[in-house]
Amino acid sequence: MAEHTGRAAVAAVWRIESARIVGALARYTGDFSLAEDLAQEALAEALVTWPRDGVPGNPAGWLLTVGRRRAIDAFRRRSALDDRYTVLARNLGEGGAVSGSEPAEPTDDVLWDPDQIDDDILALMFISCHPTLSRESRVALTLRVIGGLTSDEIAKACLVPTATVQARITRAKKTLAAARVRFEVPSAQERAVRLGSVLNVVYLIFTEGASASSGSELIRSELAGEAQRLARVLARLVPNEPEAQGLLALLELTAARFPARTGPDGHPVLLAKQDRRRWDRAAIRRGRAALDRAVRVGRGLGAYGLQAAIAECHAVAPSVEDTAWDRIVLLYEALGRLAPSPVVDLNRAVAVSMAQGPAAALPIVDELSSAPALSASHLLPSVRGELLIRLGRTAEARAELTRAITLCANDRERAVLSDKLADLD
Repeated sequence: MAEHTGRAAVAAVWRIESARIVGALARYTGDFSLAEDLAQEALAEALVTWPRDGVPGNPAGWLLTVGRRRAIDAFRRRSALDDRYTVLARNLGEGGAVSGSEPAEPTDDVLWDPDQIDDDILALMFISCHPTLSRESRVALTLRVIGGLTSDEIAKACLVPTATVQARITRAKKTLAAARVRFEVPSAQERAVRLGSVLNVVYLIFTEGASASSGSELIRSELAGEAQRLARVLARLVPNEPEAQGLLALLELTAARFPARTGPDGHPVLLAKQDRRRWDRAAIRRGRAALDRAVRVGRGLGAYGLQAAIAECHAVAPSVEDTAWDRIVLLYEALGRLAPSPVVDLNRAVAVSMAQGPAAALPIVDELSSAPALSASHLLPSVRGELLIRLGRTAEARAELTRAITLCANDRERAVLSDKLADLD
């Protein structure tokens, strides 16, 4: 029982405090890659010690002290008692140990400086999402360093083998080291340039969690929840960045509908049949508040803010019929000009079908038939099939739904498409 409690405490503390611990170690060592390794070593030691000796009074301080002690050992192995070791030893003394000496056991009375913690986490987010890294590496590194997920958890979230995730993280750290990326919060000018990369990674993580691209579940709640947590952290750290607020609003408003999107058996529930009483009203309030902040601090909504405004239209509508579809069409048109995408155009077509009827939307969908980005996606034939059903063109609709079923990799979405096809038969 004690062992289970100790391991559970390690997992909980790590998920909450890992970014702060890695950030503090990176600040002390000046080496991001080393800091992440040191934090993992501290985690491993906690998994052995806490179940045996009990959870320390200040768990995060305990982990940080172990990480600092490991840092001293690492630099001592490289070259004994150099200037960096002296600095580290002095810092360790501030955490409760005797300056210049190595503690026999880790202490847990390290004090956290909230302002410094915020800077550390912000620096970590910009490093994890550095533009020199591939998109896959950014996602993996962000989930590891900021989200505190293990390689196995990231592998399950990204639907790739654990070895692939480990290789991505290792390659990412080597790339950052080769590029000599410094551990620091970028300047305001550079931050503005790189913020888009950070937001995009959080958005991608949430998108996969909200509508799983494959597998047996429609929603991966843990993955989407992790993205929400990262968005909240980022919005708090850069409160005057409108798109950070817009992204947070989008995630909150979208996640608010999660409770009603699936039935007790996990089967998807389409928007028209959802029990809106099950929507998370607290999340809707948080999302609308973030959207208001995005409006106040910006000069018009950006891409995430526009998507959040669309999500707000759904969130406040009493029913599908009473939704402000004309406004949603206008918002999608604005989004298409700001961030052109076949997926945006496809969503606009759906909104047009609700505002003006399927006959008005079908030409928009037909124009997208040659879009390379949608050629392997089930989204285009599924939307076209739905429009054809509403137009009474059953034979054509059957062909589109059959194609959509073939392309769909998510078991739950495929079941919905199969139900529609069966209804036609």
